[in-house]
Amino acid sequence: MLKLEFIKLSVTCYYFQSAVNIGYINHGNEGMLVDAGLDKSTMKKVLKKLDEEGLPITHLYITHAHADHFGGAAYLQQARNVFTIAPVLEEAILRNPILEPIYLFQGNTPLDELRNKFLEGEAITVDKVITEGTYKVDRFDFTAIAFPGHSENQLGILIDNLLYCGDAYFSEEQLRKHKIPYIVDAAQTLKSLEKLKSIECDGAVPGHGIFEQDFNGTVVRNFDYHLAVLTSVTELFWEAGESISHEEIVKLMCDKWNVQLTHLSGFLLYRTAVTAYVTKLVRDGMVTTHIENNTLMFKM
Repeated sequence: MLKLEFIKLSVTCYYFQSAVNIGYINHGNEGMLVDAGLDKSTMKKVLKKLDEEGLPITHLYITHAHADHFGGAAYLQQARNVFTIAPVLEEAILRNPILEPIYLFQGNTPLDELRNKFLEGEAITVDKVITEGTYKVDRFDFTAIAFPGHSENQLGILIDNLLYCGDAYFSEEQLRKHKIPYIVDAAQTLKSLEKLKSIECDGAVPGHGIFEQDFNGTVVRNFDYHLAVLTSVTELFWEAGESISHEEIVKLMCDKWNVQLTHLSGFLLYRTAVTAYVTKLVRDGMVTTHIENNTLMFKM
Protein backbone atom coordinates (compact mmCIF):
# COMPACT_ATOMS: atom_id res chain seq x y z
CA MET A 1 0.00 0.00 0.00
CA LEU A 2 1.25 3.47 -0.90
CA LYS A 3 2.54 5.32 2.16
CA LEU A 4 1.33 8.92 2.29
CA GLU A 5 2.59 11.01 5.21
CA PHE A 6 1.11 14.48 5.76
CA ILE A 7 3.87 16.79 7.04
CA LYS A 8 3.45 20.34 8.31
CA LEU A 9 6.27 22.68 7.29
CA SER A 10 5.00 26.06 8.52
CA VAL A 11 1.81 27.77 9.66
CA THR A 12 0.41 27.55 6.11
CA CYS A 13 2.51 25.02 4.20
CA TYR A 14 2.44 21.22 4.19
CA TYR A 15 3.23 18.33 1.92
CA PHE A 16 2.20 14.75 1.41
CA GLN A 17 5.45 12.79 1.40
CA SER A 18 5.27 9.75 -0.84
CA ALA A 19 6.83 8.27 -3.97
CA VAL A 20 5.65 11.45 -5.67
CA ASN A 21 5.24 14.40 -3.30
CA ILE A 22 2.15 16.59 -3.27
CA GLY A 23 2.27 20.07 -1.76
CA TYR A 24 -0.51 21.78 0.16
CA ILE A 25 -0.96 25.43 1.19
CA ASN A 26 -3.79 26.66 3.43
CA HIS A 27 -4.96 30.25 3.51
CA GLY A 28 -8.09 30.44 5.61
CA ASN A 29 -11.03 28.89 3.79
CA GLU A 30 -8.92 28.18 0.70
CA GLY A 31 -6.43 25.37 0.13
CA MET A 32 -4.12 24.71 -2.80
CA LEU A 33 -2.59 21.40 -3.80
CA VAL A 34 0.70 21.46 -5.70
CA ASP A 35 0.55 18.53 -8.12
CA ALA A 36 -1.90 15.65 -7.81
CA GLY A 37 -0.02 12.37 -7.66
CA LEU A 38 -0.26 9.42 -10.01
CA ASP A 39 -3.87 8.33 -9.88
CA LYS A 40 -7.36 8.31 -8.37
CA SER A 41 -6.27 6.09 -5.49
CA THR A 42 -3.61 8.59 -4.40
CA MET A 43 -6.00 11.52 -4.62
CA LYS A 44 -8.65 9.72 -2.57
CA LYS A 45 -6.12 9.35 0.25
CA VAL A 46 -5.16 13.02 -0.02
CA LEU A 47 -8.78 14.18 0.15
CA LYS A 48 -9.54 11.86 3.05
CA LYS A 49 -6.63 13.28 5.05
CA LEU A 50 -7.53 16.89 4.30
CA ASP A 51 -11.14 16.22 5.30
CA GLU A 52 -10.00 14.59 8.55
CA GLU A 53 -7.89 17.67 9.32
CA GLY A 54 -10.74 20.02 8.40
CA LEU A 55 -8.62 21.61 5.67
CA PRO A 56 -10.19 23.00 2.48
CA ILE A 57 -9.23 22.19 -1.11
CA THR A 58 -10.15 24.91 -3.60
CA HIS A 59 -7.14 25.25 -5.92
CA LEU A 60 -4.70 23.04 -7.81
CA TYR A 61 -1.29 24.04 -9.17
CA ILE A 62 0.42 21.63 -11.59
CA THR A 63 4.20 22.06 -11.93
CA HIS A 64 4.56 20.02 -15.12
CA ALA A 65 2.64 17.60 -17.31
CA HIS A 66 4.11 14.22 -16.41
CA ALA A 67 1.49 11.63 -15.51
CA ASP A 68 2.93 10.89 -12.06
CA HIS A 69 2.36 14.55 -11.14
CA PHE A 70 -1.13 15.08 -12.54
CA GLY A 71 -2.70 11.62 -12.80
CA GLY A 72 -4.92 12.21 -9.74
CA ALA A 73 -6.16 15.59 -10.96
CA ALA A 74 -9.10 14.29 -13.00
CA TYR A 75 -10.61 12.59 -9.96
CA LEU A 76 -9.96 15.74 -7.88
CA GLN A 77 -11.81 17.88 -10.43
CA GLN A 78 -14.72 15.43 -10.42
CA ALA A 79 -14.88 15.30 -6.62
CA ARG A 80 -14.30 18.97 -5.78
CA ASN A 81 -14.72 22.38 -7.35
CA VAL A 82 -11.06 23.36 -7.78
CA PHE A 83 -9.50 26.22 -9.71
CA THR A 84 -6.61 24.74 -11.70
CA ILE A 85 -3.40 26.56 -12.62
CA ALA A 86 -0.74 25.19 -14.99
CA PRO A 87 2.25 26.32 -17.08
CA VAL A 88 1.85 27.33 -20.70
CA LEU A 89 2.72 24.46 -23.08
CA GLU A 90 2.45 21.93 -20.26
CA GLU A 91 -1.26 22.69 -20.10
CA ALA A 92 -1.67 21.44 -23.67
CA ILE A 93 -0.62 17.99 -22.47
CA LEU A 94 -2.85 18.21 -19.39
CA ARG A 95 -5.81 18.80 -21.69
CA ASN A 96 -4.59 16.21 -24.23
CA PRO A 97 -2.61 13.60 -22.26
CA ILE A 98 -2.05 11.37 -25.29
CA LEU A 99 0.59 13.90 -26.32
CA GLU A 100 3.05 12.40 -23.80
CA PRO A 101 3.12 8.87 -25.30
CA ILE A 102 3.00 10.48 -28.75
CA TYR A 103 6.18 12.49 -28.23
CA LEU A 104 7.94 9.58 -26.53
CA PHE A 105 7.03 7.42 -29.53
CA GLN A 106 8.63 9.98 -31.89
CA GLY A 107 5.32 11.49 -32.99
CA ASN A 108 3.68 8.24 -34.01
CA THR A 109 0.29 7.14 -32.73
CA PRO A 110 1.39 5.23 -29.61
CA LEU A 111 1.03 1.48 -29.27
CA ASP A 112 -1.52 0.29 -26.72
CA GLU A 113 1.17 -0.70 -24.22
CA LEU A 114 2.26 2.96 -24.03
CA ARG A 115 -1.22 4.13 -23.11
CA ASN A 116 -0.95 3.46 -19.39
CA LYS A 117 -1.34 5.61 -16.29
CA PHE A 118 2.42 6.06 -15.97
CA LEU A 119 2.67 7.81 -19.35
CA GLU A 120 -0.85 9.11 -19.91
CA GLY A 121 -2.99 10.62 -17.16
CA GLU A 122 -6.66 11.47 -17.56
CA ALA A 123 -7.44 14.79 -19.25
CA ILE A 124 -8.20 17.77 -17.02
CA THR A 125 -9.40 21.33 -17.46
CA VAL A 126 -7.07 24.26 -16.79
CA ASP A 127 -8.56 27.54 -15.58
CA LYS A 128 -5.45 29.71 -15.63
CA VAL A 129 -2.39 29.27 -17.86
CA ILE A 130 0.73 30.98 -16.54
CA THR A 131 4.34 31.77 -17.37
CA GLU A 132 7.19 32.65 -15.02
CA GLY A 133 6.23 35.59 -12.82
CA THR A 134 4.34 36.76 -9.73
CA TYR A 135 0.62 36.14 -9.31
CA LYS A 136 -2.29 36.71 -6.98
CA VAL A 137 -5.03 34.11 -7.33
CA ASP A 138 -7.76 34.63 -4.75
CA ARG A 139 -6.00 34.35 -1.35
CA PHE A 140 -2.73 33.03 -2.80
CA ASP A 141 0.21 35.30 -3.64
CA PHE A 142 3.01 33.33 -5.26
CA THR A 143 5.90 33.38 -7.70
CA ALA A 144 6.05 30.85 -10.53
CA ILE A 145 9.67 29.99 -11.29
CA ALA A 146 10.74 28.37 -14.56
CA PHE A 147 12.73 25.15 -14.13
CA PRO A 148 12.90 23.65 -17.65
CA GLY A 149 15.05 20.63 -18.44
CA HIS A 150 13.10 17.74 -16.93
CA SER A 151 10.12 18.89 -18.99
CA GLU A 152 9.77 21.69 -21.52
CA ASN A 153 8.20 24.32 -19.27
CA GLN A 154 8.15 23.15 -15.67
CA LEU A 155 7.18 25.91 -13.23
CA GLY A 156 7.93 25.57 -9.55
CA ILE A 157 5.98 27.67 -7.05
CA LEU A 158 7.47 29.86 -4.32
CA ILE A 159 4.76 30.62 -1.78
CA ASP A 160 4.94 31.76 1.84
CA ASN A 161 8.73 31.55 1.45
CA LEU A 162 8.70 27.81 0.72
CA LEU A 163 9.56 26.32 -2.66
CA TYR A 164 7.68 23.46 -4.28
CA CYS A 165 9.88 22.77 -7.27
CA GLY A 166 8.47 19.71 -9.03
CA ASP A 167 11.26 17.67 -10.61
CA ALA A 168 13.80 20.47 -10.89
CA TYR A 169 16.04 18.26 -8.76
CA PHE A 170 15.88 14.75 -7.30
CA SER A 171 16.87 13.12 -4.05
CA GLU A 172 20.18 11.26 -4.18
CA GLU A 173 18.22 8.03 -3.70
CA GLN A 174 16.24 8.76 -6.87
CA LEU A 175 19.40 9.52 -8.83
CA ARG A 176 20.92 6.20 -7.80
CA LYS A 177 17.68 4.33 -8.50
CA HIS A 178 17.20 5.61 -12.05
CA LYS A 179 20.94 5.90 -12.85
CA ILE A 180 20.33 8.06 -15.95
CA PRO A 181 17.80 10.72 -14.85
CA TYR A 182 14.90 11.48 -17.15
CA ILE A 183 15.43 14.87 -18.78
CA VAL A 184 14.59 16.43 -22.14
CA ASP A 185 17.31 19.10 -22.22
CA ALA A 186 20.65 18.75 -20.42
CA ALA A 187 21.69 22.38 -20.81
CA GLN A 188 18.39 23.64 -19.39
CA THR A 189 18.58 21.09 -16.58
CA LEU A 190 21.99 22.42 -15.51
CA LYS A 191 20.77 26.01 -15.85
CA SER A 192 17.74 25.28 -13.67
CA LEU A 193 19.96 23.72 -11.00
CA GLU A 194 22.14 26.83 -10.99
CA LYS A 195 18.99 28.92 -10.65
CA LEU A 196 17.84 26.84 -7.70
CA LYS A 197 21.03 27.65 -5.81
CA SER A 198 20.26 31.37 -6.04
CA ILE A 199 16.76 31.15 -4.54
CA GLU A 200 16.48 32.33 -0.96
CA CYS A 201 13.67 30.64 0.95
CA ASP A 202 12.94 28.61 4.06
CA GLY A 203 13.28 25.27 2.31
CA ALA A 204 12.26 23.22 -0.72
CA VAL A 205 10.04 20.25 -1.49
CA PRO A 206 11.21 18.24 -4.52
CA GLY A 207 8.84 16.06 -6.51
CA HIS A 208 10.74 12.98 -5.35
CA GLY A 209 12.60 13.14 -2.05
CA ILE A 210 12.24 14.89 1.29
CA PHE A 211 11.85 18.51 2.35
CA GLU A 212 15.12 20.21 3.22
CA GLN A 213 15.60 23.62 4.76
CA ASP A 214 19.08 23.75 3.26
CA PHE A 215 18.65 22.04 -0.09
CA ASN A 216 21.70 23.52 -1.82
CA GLY A 217 23.86 20.51 -1.05
CA THR A 218 21.39 18.19 -2.77
CA VAL A 219 21.13 20.57 -5.72
CA VAL A 220 24.94 20.63 -6.06
CA ARG A 221 25.02 16.84 -6.00
CA ASN A 222 22.38 16.79 -8.73
CA PHE A 223 24.50 19.18 -10.80
CA ASP A 224 27.59 17.00 -10.35
CA TYR A 225 25.61 13.86 -11.17
CA HIS A 226 24.38 15.30 -14.47
CA LEU A 227 27.93 16.35 -15.31
CA ALA A 228 29.07 12.78 -14.62
CA VAL A 229 26.46 11.42 -17.04
CA LEU A 230 27.48 14.01 -19.61
CA THR A 231 31.14 13.06 -19.17
CA SER A 232 30.19 9.41 -19.56
CA VAL A 233 28.54 9.88 -22.93
CA THR A 234 31.44 12.08 -24.05
CA GLU A 235 33.90 9.31 -23.17
CA LEU A 236 31.90 6.82 -25.22
CA PHE A 237 32.30 9.01 -28.28
CA TRP A 238 36.04 9.40 -27.65
CA GLU A 239 36.47 5.66 -27.17
CA ALA A 240 34.55 4.85 -30.35
CA GLY A 241 36.67 7.12 -32.54
CA GLU A 242 34.08 6.76 -35.28
CA SER A 243 30.42 7.40 -35.92
CA ILE A 244 27.88 5.85 -33.55
CA SER A 245 24.22 5.39 -34.39
CA HIS A 246 21.51 6.89 -32.25
CA GLU A 247 20.30 3.48 -31.08
CA GLU A 248 23.87 2.33 -30.35
CA ILE A 249 24.68 5.29 -28.11
CA VAL A 250 21.49 4.62 -26.15
CA LYS A 251 22.53 0.97 -25.75
CA LEU A 252 26.10 1.84 -24.78
CA MET A 253 24.97 4.34 -22.16
CA CYS A 254 22.48 1.92 -20.64
CA ASP A 255 25.16 -0.79 -20.57
CA LYS A 256 27.67 1.56 -18.96
CA TRP A 257 25.23 2.68 -16.26
CA ASN A 258 23.89 -0.85 -15.70
CA VAL A 259 20.37 -0.02 -16.85
CA GLN A 260 18.43 -3.14 -17.82
CA LEU A 261 15.57 -2.36 -20.21
CA THR A 262 12.80 -4.91 -20.44
CA HIS A 263 9.83 -3.05 -21.90
CA LEU A 264 9.09 -0.43 -24.53
CA SER A 265 8.11 2.43 -22.22
CA GLY A 266 11.39 2.13 -20.30
CA PHE A 267 13.37 2.08 -23.51
CA LEU A 268 11.65 5.24 -24.77
CA LEU A 269 12.21 7.08 -21.49
CA TYR A 270 15.92 6.23 -21.40
CA ARG A 271 16.33 6.98 -25.09
CA THR A 272 14.90 10.45 -24.45
CA ALA A 273 17.23 11.02 -21.50
CA VAL A 274 20.37 9.84 -23.31
CA THR A 275 19.42 11.92 -26.35
CA ALA A 276 19.14 15.00 -24.12
CA TYR A 277 22.80 14.66 -23.09
CA VAL A 278 23.93 13.93 -26.65
CA THR A 279 21.97 16.93 -27.91
CA LYS A 280 23.90 19.19 -25.56
CA LEU A 281 27.15 17.93 -27.08
CA VAL A 282 25.77 18.64 -30.56
CA ARG A 283 24.72 22.16 -29.61
CA ASP A 284 28.09 22.77 -27.97
CA GLY A 285 29.82 21.85 -31.24
CA MET A 286 31.50 18.75 -29.78
CA VAL A 287 29.47 16.21 -31.73
CA THR A 288 28.02 16.33 -35.24
CA THR A 289 25.14 14.48 -36.82
CA HIS A 290 24.84 12.91 -40.24
CA ILE A 291 22.84 10.25 -42.04
CA GLU A 292 24.74 7.14 -43.05
CA ASN A 293 23.10 4.14 -44.73
CA ASN A 294 19.71 5.55 -43.80
CA THR A 295 20.75 5.70 -40.13
CA LEU A 296 21.09 8.72 -37.84
CA MET A 297 24.73 8.85 -36.75
CA PHE A 298 26.69 10.94 -34.24
CA LYS A 299 30.43 11.62 -34.41
CA MET A 300 32.86 13.52 -32.20
